[in-house]
Amino acid sequence: MQKKKVAIIFGGCSSEYEVSLQSAHAVISNIDNKKYEPLLIGITKEGRWYRYYGKITKISDNTWHKDSVNCVEVVLSPNRGANELIEFKRNEIVRTVIDCAFPILHGKFGEDGTVQGLIELAGIALVGCNTLSSALCMDKDRAHKIAAYAGIKIPKSIVINKSDTKDEIVIKAQKLKFPLFIKPVKAGSSFGISKITNIKHLEQAVINAFLYDDEVIIEENIDGTEVGCAVLGNDELIVGKVDEIELAGGFFDYDEKYTLKTSKIHMPARVDEKTEER
Repeated sequence: MQKKKVAIIFGGCSSEYEVSLQSAHAVISNIDNKKYEPLLIGITKEGRWYRYYGKITKISDNTWHKDSVNCVEVVLSPNRGANELIEFKRNEIVRTVIDCAFPILHGKFGEDGTVQGLIELAGIALVGCNTLSSALCMDKDRAHKIAAYAGIKIPKSIVINKSDTKDEIVIKAQKLKFPLFIKPVKAGSSFGISKITNIKHLEQAVINAFLYDDEVIIEENIDGTEVGCAVLGNDELIVGKVDEIELAGGFFDYDEKYTLKTSKIHMPARVDEKTEER
């Protein structure tokens, strides 16, 4: 059986670049090499695309891009139906037909619909969420609105941008009930998120959130248990068991998400069967 060629895209021009490297290393290390031929496409923090031929350990320790011998500039052909990687080697241009693209990217310019749009424009089979769902899920404000439309309760919130003055932001925030979460509208891995208990901490929290996006959402805290589940598939969905995040304090910030210093993941979640089905 001929192996399927899978373009695995990692890195990215994003604050979550390092997270992508760890995710990609896990996928590359565990892919079934009897069925698939992984073609590694690395994107630097500056946004340069390379076909990477080196050791995968250099991906996890973020030295892959320094390995110039094993990095070749590459693009995805936008020609629909070509399904090609185009490599610009020193003395030649090499075209490789691929079966699908698997973006293992986090944050802006990666899981927000941008790369997905490029792949779909080229007519290449895409592993993961499509352009629309990626864009909507990365946008906290619009995701909230869609959830509310579906009858799901959401926290009360406001959205501000950089044209709002300090006084205007304070007036808007005072309409909400503390404690509040201040978040970049479009960012992941808890980057730029603060939890504040009074108005005096608002300004710095807003400044921090604006480092990661040009829109910021301010939303009320919800007391409760955080649960989640994985969903896989297109027409026929495979829904995973519900997991639960138990926090020792604070919120599930970047450090806790990737180190679990004081938090725990319960699998399955400590909820009854009826709640899990919901």
